[in-house]
Amino acid sequence: MQSPCKENHSSVSEFILLGFSSESQVRIALFTFFFLLYLITLLGNGLIVTLIYLDSHLHTPMYFFLGVLSVVDMGYVTTTVPQMLVNMVCPRRTISWGACVAQMFIFLVLGIAECVLYAIMAYDRYVAICFPLHYALLMSHPICIKMVTVCWSISIAGALIYTVFTMRLPYCGPYKINHFFCEVPAVLKLACTDTSLNDQVDFVLGFILLLVPLSLILASYVCIFSSILRISSSQGRFKSFSTCASHVTVVTMFYGPAIIMHMKPSSWHDPEQDKKLALFYNVVSAFLNPIIYSLRNKDVKGAFLKVLGNRGTAQ
Repeated sequence: MQSPCKENHSSVSEFILLGFSSESQVRIALFTFFFLLYLITLLGNGLIVTLIYLDSHLHTPMYFFLGVLSVVDMGYVTTTVPQMLVNMVCPRRTISWGACVAQMFIFLVLGIAECVLYAIMAYDRYVAICFPLHYALLMSHPICIKMVTVCWSISIAGALIYTVFTMRLPYCGPYKINHFFCEVPAVLKLACTDTSLNDQVDFVLGFILLLVPLSLILASYVCIFSSILRISSSQGRFKSFSTCASHVTVVTMFYGPAIIMHMKPSSWHDPEQDKKLALFYNVVSAFLNPIIYSLRNKDVKGAFLKVLGNRGTAQ
């Protein structure tokens, strides 16, 4: 039984991404909505990166990591949304084998990077609030660069393991992926062999790459909130809480759907629910991140007004 599967596996040249509704009017409405959402996401995150680059007051570890997060978010949505938009107007809705592998790998690299980056940002807030006198030493620029380098190293290694264990399996058809991109759980449903080993690997990787960073984030915030509560000034407590509120919000939006998606067995996956969860932690979170950080952050709003003021003066 194995040899026919392997032959079919080697002859696979493309998959069909079923995506969302097949009705033309619904697809047009979805295309317009996601196209505008994609443009706004790129604009919002690009604006954050530009402001951090232009305003010297934002050249701090917190905004350095926020800038990296914005770059990750722009890449994250670009990995999936353009393909989804093309498939909404193209009747064939196909993606080549190589493009599917590349999309899966890049998506995983950026998704894992976001997980680790949130933990790094929580550690940054922990040091700033709990050890303010040592902040400059513990969060120096070389240390921040090393943290980001470790983040990307973990992301590439984790994504490589996920991708290799998924795409090494034989796929005997039909090659219809009930999703809007090549996500691991959706692709695994097409395998014509036992995927229990993949379930075990995915659970272990999910524990390491999702639950461990989340545990570090929770531990950081336990220490942060206990330190904040010891601050005598109510204004000081409010300021400390407000610097953490944005991060707590985006962490909740990202980790909740991601854990539900990647920590359950393949037999529990429902395609329609999986598509909604993926939209939330991929597209919606990347769209909301710059809004949450800019609306709740006086420094970012101040930098934006300063840039507008300088431009107005120049004109």
